[in-house]
Amino acid sequence: MNKVLKEKIMEAFGSVLPITAIVLIASVVLVSIPAGTVLLFLGGAGLLVVGMGFFTLGADMAMIPMGEGIGAQLTRSTSIVIALVVSFVMGVIITVAEPDLRVLAQQAPSVEDRTLIFTVAGGVGFFLVVSVLRIFLKIRLGALLIFFYVIVFGAAYFTPGSFIPVAFDSGGVTTGPITVPFILAMGVGVASLRGDKNSQDDSFGLVALCSIGPILTVLVLGMLSPPGEGGVMGFVLPHVETSRDVVRSFALELPHYSKDVLAAMGAIVFFFALFQIVFRRYKRHQLGRIMIGFGYTFIGLVLFLTGVNIGFIPVGHLLGSLLGASEFKWALLPLGVLIGYYIVKAEPAVHVLNKQVEEITSGAIPQKMMNQGLSLGMSAALAITMLRILLGIPLMYILVPGYAFALVLTFFVPRMFTGIAFDSGGVCSGPMTSTFLLPLAMGTCEGVGGELMTDAFGIVAMVAMTPLIVIQMMGLLYLHRTRRAASLAEAEVAAGAGEGGVLDYGEITLFDEEFF
Repeated sequence: MNKVLKEKIMEAFGSVLPITAIVLIASVVLVSIPAGTVLLFLGGAGLLVVGMGFFTLGADMAMIPMGEGIGAQLTRSTSIVIALVVSFVMGVIITVAEPDLRVLAQQAPSVEDRTLIFTVAGGVGFFLVVSVLRIFLKIRLGALLIFFYVIVFGAAYFTPGSFIPVAFDSGGVTTGPITVPFILAMGVGVASLRGDKNSQDDSFGLVALCSIGPILTVLVLGMLSPPGEGGVMGFVLPHVETSRDVVRSFALELPHYSKDVLAAMGAIVFFFALFQIVFRRYKRHQLGRIMIGFGYTFIGLVLFLTGVNIGFIPVGHLLGSLLGASEFKWALLPLGVLIGYYIVKAEPAVHVLNKQVEEITSGAIPQKMMNQGLSLGMSAALAITMLRILLGIPLMYILVPGYAFALVLTFFVPRMFTGIAFDSGGVCSGPMTSTFLLPLAMGTCEGVGGELMTDAFGIVAMVAMTPLIVIQMMGLLYLHRTRRAASLAEAEVAAGAGEGGVLDYGEITLFDEEFF
């Protein structure tokens, strides 16, 4: 086996093991889950591990180099119009290809699947254009975020209540395993050619703005065509008794997800081929590596999506419904904290973001620090969501003050942390959220007798919101420690100058491992 691939799979195993153990312990201690469903979950976890290994290697070899190359080439283009048209088309293509969006569309009855998908894709395409223009024109990200979120919450006031959770959830699921590697890398490519002191900071923020597009367009869709009276389609627990039934369940669905991923990847490969024919950017050996990377990405996504859809959706829904209807329903709060803390490590795109943050900042913001921050944010999101479902708290009562606080923080934290934080919100709400956490919320809502459309939906929005606050709070800490380090250095300089001695500055650690 390829040594790098083996390392990726072992990393994925370490990420998936904790959440698997938590669910298994909960299924024994708190509720009784059928053995067949547990076997499905374990099989799904196995596919998840292997799929994540292949995907992360494929993203490193194909999606990231492709995104950086296209971003840099668009910036060099003599026609800004061509660059913006290409950005819009690419935004639409990668969004239509995003598996998470299809999962949400199938579970949300407010609008027909195809209409929702293309509405969301149009929003992503338009805001990818806005993102490229922002970097090109050197517009501060915080100002755009405040401007557009004011419009979003203003539009929400005039939108039917049952549409609002789906709209905010759409903003999260569109930035998934296919979209994120490309958009993140594209931001780096566009910003790399500016060369000014803020270009590094502005390389982040594309995912943040592209997450706003779907929210706004779905809210507008809700205003123009209010939802009908249809309810959420009932969940049917798969009938599994033997190990042969488990294997059959995965084998029957594997071709279906292979077809979906092939269509998605095919559109991206076709666009990449046209780009290469026109611009001749990549050499032969680079093309070979990228095509092998596409193959790894395809294998990884097929295994990952098959595992989470067949193995995780049933256990998530059943665990939520049984706990919600039991005397242990308040155990959902600490359980949500634990699940949230560990499940973010199983999101494929999170690994891509954390690695890129470490590389862009030359190690000043290490992957371990990002993992801890995102885990804390996800824990808070799950705890708030479970409390909201149990008490029936309206979603906007939490989103409005939450986003207001996050936007206020943009005035006080370094620019880079604003981009990283708002990018993190979209990255965290990936396939693990749509295929495990959303069914968990729906099951809990059914168990406590809540309203699915207003109470269960909105969990993706919550997952997308809390990292905005947590990562920016880390930015405040970063700023504090940087200033403290500078003050210490100045004091040492003054002391050394007074004594006429030789100074030994030693090492000043901005983020030590023990802090988290």
